[in-house]
Amino acid sequence: QVQLVESGGGLVQAGGSLRLSCVASGRTFNNYAMGWFRQAPGKEREFAAAIDWSGTITYESDSVKGRFTISRDNAKNTVYLQMNSLKPEDTALYYCAAHIFTGSPRRTPEGYNYWGQGTQVTVSS
Repeated sequence: QVQLVESGGGLVQAGGSLRLSCVASGRTFNNYAMGWFRQAPGKEREFAAAIDWSGTITYESDSVKGRFTISRDNAKNTVYLQMNSLKPEDTALYYCAAHIFTGSPRRTPEGYNYWGQGTQVTVSS
């Protein structure tokens, strides 16, 4: 089992920045690829960003590319999502997720085995 705990969400004005953190416990962190997903009310959960075990391979969705950056610190068992130039449409519950590393990090929710409880991000216009 892997336990994931997100933090760093909050209320921010459009154009502002937030950094989300996700701390993992329970298993060897660098055996896992990590992802960030988000879900707005009434919408499906969508992919935001993912990173492989080493931090070498990263993916971002088209909607966040150039504004969000995913990174990880294996010594701290933590993955981050730096979010800049936030827009009202970025408002959502943001989830951290993990899957056993088997090549490139996955970009669909079905590919992940473990999930955190989520942290709310609200961007006001």
